[in-house]
Amino acid sequence: MSHLPITKFQKIPEPTLRRLPWYLSNAKLLKSRGEQFVSTTQISKDINIDASQIAKDLSYVKIAGRTRVGYEVDDLIVVLEDFLGFTNLHTAFLFGVGNLGGALLLDSGLKQFGLQIVAAFDVDPTKVGTTINGIPIYPIEELPKRMKQYEVSIGVLTVPIQIAQQITDFMVKEGLKAVWNFTPFRIRVPQSIVVQNTSLYAHLAVMFNRLNCNKAKKRK
Repeated sequence: MSHLPITKFQKIPEPTLRRLPWYLSNAKLLKSRGEQFVSTTQISKDINIDASQIAKDLSYVKIAGRTRVGYEVDDLIVVLEDFLGFTNLHTAFLFGVGNLGGALLLDSGLKQFGLQIVAAFDVDPTKVGTTINGIPIYPIEELPKRMKQYEVSIGVLTVPIQIAQQITDFMVKEGLKAVWNFTPFRIRVPQSIVVQNTSLYAHLAVMFNRLNCNKAKKRK
C-alpha cells in the first residue's frame, strides 16, 4: 500500500467529511473479522454508498489501493484516523449538564474519536461542585478562571434554547474557538469561530417525514 502525500488542512466538502467516518468504522469492522484488504465495491455493499463516490471521497485522503485487491485495511484505518483528526486529542468544555449533557459526560467513547470533555458548567447549584464520570462541574461564572487552568478551544453546547446565544457569546468572549451545538437554536458567532450543529430534533423531523412518506406510498 502506498501513501500519497497529504496536504494537511485542505478544505474538504462537508458531505465527504460526513462519509469518511463510515468508511473508518467499516474498515475497523472488517479488521475485527480478520480481513486484510477491502475494495470500494465491498465497502459499497456494506454501507450502501456508490463505489465511485467512495473512490472519490478516498481520493481526498491520498491513499492508493492495489489493482484487483483494493485497500489494505490496516493502512486505511491509520490514514483515515489521522486525516480525520481522531489521533489527536482535543479537549473541550461542556455547557449545560441536563439529560443530554450528562449523557455526553458519561460517553467515554468520545476519546476514541479525539475529543475529551475535561470540565462542565451549569447554573444549577445542586450540580455545581459535583462530578460526572470524574469530570468536575463548575458555575458558569468560573469560565474565565477555568480557561486559564485548562488548554481548551472547543465548547459543547447543550443548554436550553432560551440561553443558547447568551452562553455562546460568553464562550466566544472568553476565547473558545469552536462550538459543537446540540441545541435546535441557530447560534450566531463571528466568522472566525467554527460551529458544528448537531440537532437531534432536526434528524427526528427528517426521519418522521420519510416514515410518513413510506406509509403514504403503501396506502396507494
